[in-house]
Amino acid sequence: MLYDKIKEECAKRKISIRLLEEKTGLSNGVISKWKSCSPTLDSIKKVADFLGVTVDELISDKVS
Repeated sequence: MLYDKIKEECAKRKISIRLLEEKTGLSNGVISKWKSCSPTLDSIKKVADFLGVTVDELISDKVS
């Protein structure tokens, strides 16, 4: 669910997940790994800040 929300937010902004990883200082491919393992709160916060959304918006079960 987290990965899908990030993918959706990237699509809205017309940026790739790879570019998001690069701009937030995350390793190449790390966001894709979040499909099967939990990221650190610090990593989620970096992504949320870059995308201009809250951490709650990224982790919420609500459909946007």
